[in-house]
Amino acid sequence: MTRRLRLPDGYHFSRTLRSLLAVRQDPCGRIADGVLWLSARTPEGPASLHLERVGAELTATGHGAGADWIVERADAFAGLRDDVTAFPELAAQHPLVARLAKTFAGVRFPATGLLFHRLIRAVLEQKVTGIEAHRAYRALVKHFGEPAPGPAELLLPPDPEAVAATAYWVFHPFGVEQRRAQALLRCALVAARLEQCVDSAEATRRLTAIPGIGPWTAAEVVRTAYGDADAVSVGDFHIPNTVAWALAGETRGTDARMLELLAPYAGQRGRVCELFALGGIVAPKFGPRMPIRSFARF
Repeated sequence: MTRRLRLPDGYHFSRTLRSLLAVRQDPCGRIADGVLWLSARTPEGPASLHLERVGAELTATGHGAGADWIVERADAFAGLRDDVTAFPELAAQHPLVARLAKTFAGVRFPATGLLFHRLIRAVLEQKVTGIEAHRAYRALVKHFGEPAPGPAELLLPPDPEAVAATAYWVFHPFGVEQRRAQALLRCALVAARLEQCVDSAEATRRLTAIPGIGPWTAAEVVRTAYGDADAVSVGDFHIPNTVAWALAGETRGTDARMLELLAPYAGQRGRVCELFALGGIVAPKFGPRMPIRSFARF
């Protein structure tokens, strides 16, 4: 199945779609030179999505049992359902936000409609460095890996039933300690119900009811699964400082201060945080970096 999608002026292909990949060498996808390949477990079965930009059009092609489902949602995967029409007026309240909104006007929020794959990434990213999380993700996907349909030689995201049937210590060689492993197992057990959530609010409620899943993890998931531009990663190590620095010139901020400063951007608070990341805005850094650890021997 193939669709052709008209792109809005200024659409940024790589910056929009890179968030669909967990790491640069993601076994489930790749992006380069205006082409994205992405595997998925859809409600209709395994699928691979091929998106290719040619001028002002995007060609979407699906492979596998879930091809029709994934191509039907191709515009959402590409962020083309993300409505940004009201954002410039909100952004105008602060000169930095206004400048970044103009610079990155072509970046949109994808909405995959799929939770568990993004939830795996979010759980693995809890309280560790990016290097640790990315290493664990690649190892986990390869351990559970099944070939994805299509010619791209990708692996499918792990099957939640297979994950749920795995003992927590199996994850240790991947660099995942018992706490994160058990949170992942709990999520896998209820993955089918999570995938049935109709919107971001329902998904957030169900996610945060799972032991080991807090507001940070839920926000990371719904921002990609539902394109929720208001989802703020409360509990992040860096973002409160970044927001306080960008909006108030304060070198350090708490979650409460971050939410206070973001309040004028209600409905688009996550987009504001994403703009700071795109623009390379960071608060001054003090103290040593978080060490990279290994749980593989425990």
